[in-house]
Amino acid sequence: MRKHMLVGVLLGATILPALQGCVPAVVAGATAGALATMDRRSLGTQTEDETIEWKASARVSEKLGDTAHINYTSYDRKVLLTGEVNSAEDKAEAERIVSLVPNVAAVLNELAVGPVSSFSDRSNDSFITSKVKSRSLDTGKFNPVHIKVVTEAGVVYLMGLVTQPEADAAIKVARTTGGVKKVVNLFDIITPAKARELDIAQSKNGQPTEEKKP
Repeated sequence: MRKHMLVGVLLGATILPALQGCVPAVVAGATAGALATMDRRSLGTQTEDETIEWKASARVSEKLGDTAHINYTSYDRKVLLTGEVNSAEDKAEAERIVSLVPNVAAVLNELAVGPVSSFSDRSNDSFITSKVKSRSLDTGKFNPVHIKVVTEAGVVYLMGLVTQPEADAAIKVARTTGGVKKVVNLFDIITPAKARELDIAQSKNGQPTEEKKP
């Protein structure tokens, strides 16, 4: 039962970006809330990462307009840029702009210089991401919620706060998933003790507070 619920939450988080405007806000909120309580980042950091993403997107779009296709993924204040831009100058400019967004610790610039990807290409990338997440559930060696999976042009980028065994298992899953051309390891490695500490802290945060009786 728990596995089936986790599958639904993970796949819901994968397809929500592609269905913006079509999914009721209550569904999006429920999915985000379920993931937030299992994430190793604090709720404050998760909120900050979301703020960084929309600020980065707004600022770069204002400068480059619709000539580029850029995805912004912030994890623990490190921002991954994927997608396509027209020139090396635009690539450098996007990185510069994002680096100036408040609270950004680092920018991981994986932008490609070339034509903007097609809708079918992006749909295929989303499908690959969903397959990696689904297959991650079957390993039993790590919690898929702790792994951020981003796919662009068949290249899978992995982010998260994980132990070395968890990282190794996640990389193996991604590398053996059909359609994956390359895996880029962007994990932050933590000790097993630190992982337990973070898991316990988030577990407590996710528990409802008891209402005090008058």
